[in-house]
Amino acid sequence: MILEALFNRMDFSNWLLFGLILLLLINVVKNWRPHNFPPGPWSLPFLGNIFTGADFKTMEKLSLEYGPIFSLRKGSTRMVFISGYKMVKEALVNQLDSFADRPVVPLFHVISKGLGIVLSNGYIWMKQRKFANTHLRYFGEGKKSLENYIEVESNFLCEAFKEEQGRPFNPHYTITNAVSNIIASVIFGHRFEYSDPTFRKILELDNEAVYLSGLAQTQLYDAFPGVMKYLPGPHQTVHYNYSEFLKFLQKEIEKHQEEWNPDDPRDFIDVYLAEIDKKKEDPQAGFNTETLLVTTLDLIEAGTETTGATLRWVILYMLHYPEIQQKVQAEIDRVIGQSRQPTMADRPNLPYTDAVIHETQRIANILPFGFPKMASKDATLGGYFIPKGTPVVTMLSSVLFDKNEWATPDVFNPEHFLDSEGRFLRRDAFFPFSAGKRACLGEHLARMELFLFFATLLQRFTFSPVPGELPGLEGVMGFTNAPQTFRVLAVPR
Repeated sequence: MILEALFNRMDFSNWLLFGLILLLLINVVKNWRPHNFPPGPWSLPFLGNIFTGADFKTMEKLSLEYGPIFSLRKGSTRMVFISGYKMVKEALVNQLDSFADRPVVPLFHVISKGLGIVLSNGYIWMKQRKFANTHLRYFGEGKKSLENYIEVESNFLCEAFKEEQGRPFNPHYTITNAVSNIIASVIFGHRFEYSDPTFRKILELDNEAVYLSGLAQTQLYDAFPGVMKYLPGPHQTVHYNYSEFLKFLQKEIEKHQEEWNPDDPRDFIDVYLAEIDKKKEDPQAGFNTETLLVTTLDLIEAGTETTGATLRWVILYMLHYPEIQQKVQAEIDRVIGQSRQPTMADRPNLPYTDAVIHETQRIANILPFGFPKMASKDATLGGYFIPKGTPVVTMLSSVLFDKNEWATPDVFNPEHFLDSEGRFLRRDAFFPFSAGKRACLGEHLARMELFLFFATLLQRFTFSPVPGELPGLEGVMGFTNAPQTFRVLAVPR
């Protein structure tokens, strides 16, 4: 009777208030922190911690406040962040089966649909990754090796720099095109001229998408995809850019289908088309043209953005540290001279050159967070309980700058990778490619590209800043940490 009388006396505003309180209580109960879950800052009802900065410096501050394992809530999704070499290694290496899956990332799921290599899981991921790993090694007439592709492209890159005739120029897209040509040669069977306007446009669209993907405003899409897909914002640009990229790749695949000869595979697409025929009885493996399209996008993007950014960073550091550039050149002159091109066989004899490349990868911090992972089963890490299905971010930046692992973590110091006798020193806390089961598939290729491109460039050129235009070393933070736009002088030696 009392409740009935109370309900009868409630007007619209009372009902609205009652509804809001009820929704608030449901939200609080639904998002109650699980027992022994990693700590984190207080979160807003419905919104979570969406106003917490998305950059790695903000995450570093939170790790100092809450410890090496902490959590944030974006919308209704709780995410765990892991920092420091000890804990990241525990998660990725010592417990490599616990955090081997990928979560659904709504921003990218629109494009990938859970296919390909980067964002797939389970059986399809295992089969696609194994196939790509097996067939990315050798392609082309006479089984042309990856090293040979890089050596040839290095010459094209040097010629492009030489054509600048010592004048100021922006090396961004020339370098990006050169790097992308390596994986393009393997996948498509051909390279793209630096003057090709169509491919240049694709590289620009991809660069913009990668940058925008890391912005906090864009990542609102991941917290509220159902609402954000109807609203304007940078996420719409990301989706448009990737759709244009996919159209470009689709044309390449269709051309291969028209010319395909199963008895004479020319490149990765050709052997993938053959695999589609072979795997008709195993549809769960995902070998079809839709997966081929996404896989091609994964490989092209992974084989372009990070390596291209690293090469731009290393040139930028040479502008700031001319004495280090001179030491690299002196080592190259002593070991190789000017009579022939550097090869991978030279790397053991060029420890300082190798150390400069590794130190650039460390301090440039290209992928501060790597790519998100997900607990593939209930796990315990650092004494905290992480339920199956929880998205996990391993902060690679915290490993590369761990004060317990590096003598001068905030200083560009190639000595980090040299022993007391000047020999190259491998470091356990060198995680730019991540680690464990989800380590970068293209690590082997990227290492070759970085060494051969860099050694060849410094063999043939001295890089110096444009007078009055020494660029800063503060990166442009998107999904990757890329160098700011800069011009350079490349003077032939």
